[in-house]
Amino acid sequence: MPRGGRASARLLSVGFSVGLLIALALGPASARAAPYPPLPVGLDRQFVGNLTAPTLSPGSTGTLAFTVSDPLNQSIDAVALELGVYAFNGFPGNATSFVPVAGAPVLVTPATSGSSANVTVGSLGPGATYRGSVTVATSSSTPSGTFAVRVALAFRTGSTDYYLASRGWFNATVWDRATELPNGSATLNLSVLGVSGVLPETAVLVATNDFDWILGGLLAATFVLVGAAAWVYFRRGGSSSGAR
Repeated sequence: MPRGGRASARLLSVGFSVGLLIALALGPASARAAPYPPLPVGLDRQFVGNLTAPTLSPGSTGTLAFTVSDPLNQSIDAVALELGVYAFNGFPGNATSFVPVAGAPVLVTPATSGSSANVTVGSLGPGATYRGSVTVATSSSTPSGTFAVRVALAFRTGSTDYYLASRGWFNATVWDRATELPNGSATLNLSVLGVSGVLPETAVLVATNDFDWILGGLLAATFVLVGAAAWVYFRRGGSSSGAR
């Protein structure tokens, strides 16, 4: 096949690969079973922001940056953020698989190195923002592709614990039940998910040549949009039961 034809075919497969990544990667993961009280509609998007993941070549390192904020009118305590590399979509070939993948990037903190990283934020006052980061390290054997990173946040106000999670923490069955009504229309039921709110997530791109950088950039951007769909879309109407 001519080079242009191969390039077109690979580009056309991006959309299918993103869907496959979501369908497969969410299979084994689930959020905590215990229900947490829902936050007011739209407030969840204000807790974690500025997620900036690096684009790397095999064997290099970069920084995944983020902010954690307190949008409430009271302090939040025992604030802890968890980041985890949980799914992989490779190219060329757009092969989708679960992490661990041989040579997958690791998240590095001063205390740990692995597929997940826990960041202790501590306490934040009303309106305060914590700016942090973790190192993303690859090896010479890290394959080219997009590595999805899920996000979770836990904190306490008074005697009440809250827990927010991105889409990657839920299996497909639970997610479908929480986001689709029997008539097929969209909703977001936090009680079904058992969390206080839904967070965005991000993706680390590993690429070895110019074409991979272009294709991988498209795939990473598309994945982030799909992964954040609930966070962006379900910002309307709601009830104290957590159904939106």
